[in-house]
Amino acid sequence: QVHLVESGGGSVQPGGSLRLSCEASGPLISISAMGWYRQAPGKQRELVAAISNYGAVTYYNDSVKGRFTISRDNAKNTIYLQMNSLQSEDTAVYYCSANRQWAALFEVDMITNWGQGTQVTVSS
Repeated sequence: QVHLVESGGGSVQPGGSLRLSCEASGPLISISAMGWYRQAPGKQRELVAAISNYGAVTYYNDSVKGRFTISRDNAKNTIYLQMNSLQSEDTAVYYCSANRQWAALFEVDMITNWGQGTQVTVSS
């Protein structure tokens, strides 16, 4: 079982930036694809961004393209989400997940292994 710990959330004003981190540990984590997800109050959890095992392939939800950047440091078993130009609609709890299969990251309802999440609040 992969253990995931998210950090870096906080409160910022619209237009601000935050950098989230997700440290992972467990079997085969270095060759797992990983993703960032978020869940706003009253809404379903959604995939925000994903990165392949060695970082060659990335995916972004249309709502964050051009504003968020996902990256990973396999030496530290950590992925990051740099969030710029934050908007109130980005307010949510952010989670990460890992899977050896890229396609599985997109099956949000099937994912059972989550970290504790980190709260991001964008408000003036």
